[in-house]
Amino acid sequence: MALPPVTSPGIVGVAGRVAEPVDVRSADLRLGGRPLPVVSPARVYVCGITPYDVTHLGHAATFVWADVLGSVLRLAGAEVVTSRNVTDIDDVLTRAADARGRHYDEFALSQEFAFEQDMRALGVRPPTHAPRARHHIAHVQQLAAALLRVGRAYEREGHVFFRGAEAVAASGLSRDRARELAAEFGDDPDDPLREDPLDVPVWRPSGERDPAWPSPWGWGRPGWHAECAAMATATLGHGLDVLVGGADLAFPHHAHQAAMAEAASGVAPFARSRVHVGAVSQDGAKMAKSTGNLTLVADLLRVTSGPALRLVVLDRPWSQPWEYRPELLETASARLDALFTAAGRSGSSPTASRAVADRLFDDLDVSGALDVAITDGGDAARQLVRVLALG
Repeated sequence: MALPPVTSPGIVGVAGRVAEPVDVRSADLRLGGRPLPVVSPARVYVCGITPYDVTHLGHAATFVWADVLGSVLRLAGAEVVTSRNVTDIDDVLTRAADARGRHYDEFALSQEFAFEQDMRALGVRPPTHAPRARHHIAHVQQLAAALLRVGRAYEREGHVFFRGAEAVAASGLSRDRARELAAEFGDDPDDPLREDPLDVPVWRPSGERDPAWPSPWGWGRPGWHAECAAMATATLGHGLDVLVGGADLAFPHHAHQAAMAEAASGVAPFARSRVHVGAVSQDGAKMAKSTGNLTLVADLLRVTSGPALRLVVLDRPWSQPWEYRPELLETASARLDALFTAAGRSGSSPTASRAVADRLFDDLDVSGALDVAITDGGDAARQLVRVLALG
């Protein structure tokens, strides 16, 4: 006797309706051009915020894409567990708080509140876990001790340095380029305490103005890459399904985060797939807090809706860098109106609904799914509205 097809529970929309189930025997999810067989639970780690300023569009793009990834995994039949960290121990945050005359953790909480408001307006669902670095000091120290035991780290004057040359080699970057990128992200490759300029801190001593905790190596604080390695493994275990972050985090952050976790646990790869979201530019330069070249989500939401702004981000390949221009808001609003009009048409076509799902399974091809949904309308369009959280 033939068994019935195994189907996905679908996506429940705001009206309580469930999207067309997908036969998961034929669901072939691809990310970055490579297959990602769907298993449950699908564990997704999203590199979150350093809460020292409000959310700009470049940051928001990562979190919107991570949200859609979760929806597509659920459409394919997976239970999804997400972890999105808050890096609330960081020298940039400490300096920003000092400049405003506020304690770093209190300042971080106020900025995190503003960020969460932006995420709600954009329809980004809360993560399963939201680890904060200051709550995972013990996990960082355990990571440092494990790396020392396996010979992948060494202690110097209160520092614990991770031997980073293998991570650099695995990234395919030259040593010179790796040093440049490390310096851009606030590291100090010229530190004479390091055996190799490409080694990175797991633990480091704190100055009078820095946050500090006791450790076997003296009072200090975690290194950035070690924070994420510890938070990811503490909340999701060893070995993730997808690691998500901005394209600029591929090196040095994700390379060292993964290398530390793999060296300490012996589990590799750290992530089966990676989604590095393309950078957002404005006026020819990458949008970044460090340069002040920002378009804030809160400002954009005063002139357009959350779903339209969400579609500005999504109606393009996720890995593609792109330039923000105000006219994109009008284009997205028109595209959204066309989708809603199509969703208002009666009709049910399993073929069209499956075609929409297939576009999404093929490297999160939102643009292709929109084209099908707008053309065919009916249930296919309604399904896409729910999966993309546009309703």
